[in-house]
Amino acid sequence: MINLGLYVHFPWCVKKCPYCDFNSHPLRGELPEAAYLESLLLDLEAQLPALEGRRLGSVFFGGGTPSLFSPASIARVLGRLAPMLTEDVEVTLEANPGTAEHQDLAGYRRAGVNRLSFGAQSFEVEKLKALGRIHDRGAIFRSFSLARAGGFDNINLDLMYGLPGQSRDEALEDLRTAFSLEPEHLSWYQLTLEPKTEFARRPPPALPGDIQLEAMEAAGHRLLADAGYERYEVSAYARGNRRCRHNQVYWTFGDYLGVGAGAHGKLTTADGTIHRRRKASQPRLYQNNPTATETKAIDAGDLPGEFMLNALRLMNGVANERFEAATGLALSTLEPIRGTQIEAGLLREDRLAATPRGYELLDSLIAAYL
Repeated sequence: MINLGLYVHFPWCVKKCPYCDFNSHPLRGELPEAAYLESLLLDLEAQLPALEGRRLGSVFFGGGTPSLFSPASIARVLGRLAPMLTEDVEVTLEANPGTAEHQDLAGYRRAGVNRLSFGAQSFEVEKLKALGRIHDRGAIFRSFSLARAGGFDNINLDLMYGLPGQSRDEALEDLRTAFSLEPEHLSWYQLTLEPKTEFARRPPPALPGDIQLEAMEAAGHRLLADAGYERYEVSAYARGNRRCRHNQVYWTFGDYLGVGAGAHGKLTTADGTIHRRRKASQPRLYQNNPTATETKAIDAGDLPGEFMLNALRLMNGVANERFEAATGLALSTLEPIRGTQIEAGLLREDRLAATPRGYELLDSLIAAYL
């Protein structure tokens, strides 16, 4: 597996969704595309030496809404990266169906993007309105069709469940509708009220309770499996070999660069020290000094928790050897917690992975290492 990626952040959206806690800002006036692109390229130029000869196996254009930016802008970034990319590099672009249907999706494919991720969230009009989305059901179908016509054979759909007033049957119908499009990948996750969001300040009415949510989740997992989607992470499902390579960089505690307003990165230096890197969140502050990067070394005492927080999200976890390779620490550093969890039947002994029972108690399993 390639354990080196690049994340590129685009901070603007047409409208801020009330559930979103990402670094996104509603667009006011004209999109500063040219100016922001120049900032990205300056940022990228300053960070590329940190690769130290390594190549990128994944590039992820996230946001915000990257599909507000033209294929020409994406092509400029990928053109600069060309010498650093592996031959089979995965290049993902997040897209809002409400903006993607007005863009040249084939142009993104020609630019070098080979994976699209559509933020569908639901196919029900009333649910989309409750979530503050700017697209409707038809926009999802039109965008998906345009993507296929544009040459994309690797597409993800984001879907939520546990929406205001949503029944179990409605949640399952969203999945069945998604299956009709035959995406290669699905991200199916529960709506949560994240701190500092509009939904946290003013929760929407009629949110499903715990019993309803458990019923939705259990039935959804069965439906996904029957449709040929393998659950390989908490909320990620893939057909064939279409697992998201970029997200696996995070979950296996790999290294990645972060470029753009609010982007985060993680890099291991030659002496084995692991650093977290962060860019200024506000677009204006970022553009004033795009090469400025806040860097902080991860304390050795925090490494076991950070590693397990990511690795245990994977259904099959990671090989025991991955812990030492990624952290520089001996596997015994995880004791006595690891041994206790193995004895309790919550953690596998042959690899760092939860058992089926442990996966049901995943939050508690991970918390023990933090």
